Amino acid sequence: MDVFDKCEVNMGPLGMYADESEGYYMFPKLEGEISDKMMFQGKERLVWSLNNYLGLANNPEVRKADADGAAQWGLAYPMGARMMSGQTKYHEQLEQQLASFVKRPAAYLLNYGYQGMVSIIDSMVNRNDVIVYDSEAHACIIDGMRLHIGKRFVYPHNDMANLEKELERATKLVEKTGGGILLITEGVYGMAGDLGNLPAIVALKEKYNFRIFIDDAHGFGTMGPTGAGTDEHFGVQDKVDIYFGTFAKAMAGIGGFVAGDEKVIKYLKYNMRSQIFAKSLPMPMVFGAMKRLEMLREDPTHRKKLWTIVNALQKGLREAGLNIGNTASPVTPVILNGSIPEATQITYDLRENYDIFCSIVVYPVVPKDTILLRLIPTAAHTLEDVEYTIKAFKEIKRKLDNKEYSDEFKIAKG
Repeated sequence: MDVFDKCEVNMGPLGMYADESEGYYMFPKLEGEISDKMMFQGKERLVWSLNNYLGLANNPEVRKADADGAAQWGLAYPMGARMMSGQTKYHEQLEQQLASFVKRPAAYLLNYGYQGMVSIIDSMVNRNDVIVYDSEAHACIIDGMRLHIGKRFVYPHNDMANLEKELERATKLVEKTGGGILLITEGVYGMAGDLGNLPAIVALKEKYNFRIFIDDAHGFGTMGPTGAGTDEHFGVQDKVDIYFGTFAKAMAGIGGFVAGDEKVIKYLKYNMRSQIFAKSLPMPMVFGAMKRLEMLREDPTHRKKLWTIVNALQKGLREAGLNIGNTASPVTPVILNGSIPEATQITYDLRENYDIFCSIVVYPVVPKDTILLRLIPTAAHTLEDVEYTIKAFKEIKRKLDNKEYSDEFKIAKG
């Protein structure tokens, strides 16, 4: 058998729909200025699919910082990996600012959040160590654990009783191997919007010896009194050992960072393969991130506007009888029961008849016969956007309940 044969006979659970869905349901093209309304298929739509939480993507100050960085340094500088030739005082300056903001002794920049998470996990554990993780861990966490040749134990999502059982198992094992335990959780779970139970997790430290690593991609910039993250929201920053944040969500950029004790960050600097063997973050992105961080830190109006929109949207959807689960963050899922063909018809109806563009999530990301319409409110949205969307979703649910969407795949190629 040729290794390429699978490319035709087994495209995977999403790829099997490629011919019918590409350009519309998958790989759609949003065009125009990043905002609450953008162009799709030649028509303006109200967009709820951008992780532009604080509305900074098109902020004039941010765009100026990006442009100034590019004009002064170009996109190439610095050349090479940071360990070899790509180190600058500006990279170090941004790291110091990030560490201070999340109240850690040190931080280290990452070129991309996904590869950073994979590489942190790969660097932090060896064959003698045990990883304990939540069942709804993000794909980047799963991929990082695939590189781990030791044991890993999973607990059902936010099930603290089961977590303690897994910690007991892990403790018995490391007593034999001489290794340690790394517990990986998320601050905000990106699909359901609920929070990792950090207070209960850190309380278990009194009984078990383990380290906590939090992926706070959706919490950084949105959660907590200052936006410093979900651990700030819960008041447990001093109990979380390794903190990860990304620039791709609240800061509307590229890259990320890891923060913790100086000895841990120094170790990661010298052992993270994704950074040792990759080109340094380009200077325009560094300067742009510093401006975004400055605005996040010094101007709370963006975060206040975000939460005004979040609270209005979630309150309205609940009052309209829609299931948005246990979200306690800006991530707003609308959970419906239906097939993948019905999901395509709902999405088509929203886009073509209501001019609403939101992400559709189906199996295998969520269980079979579940449709998740994922809304991402931002500071760029308006209360008028919220009011209109609630009315539209109420009508969509009525149609679904009345079986007005058939079980046939709606083809709408772009």
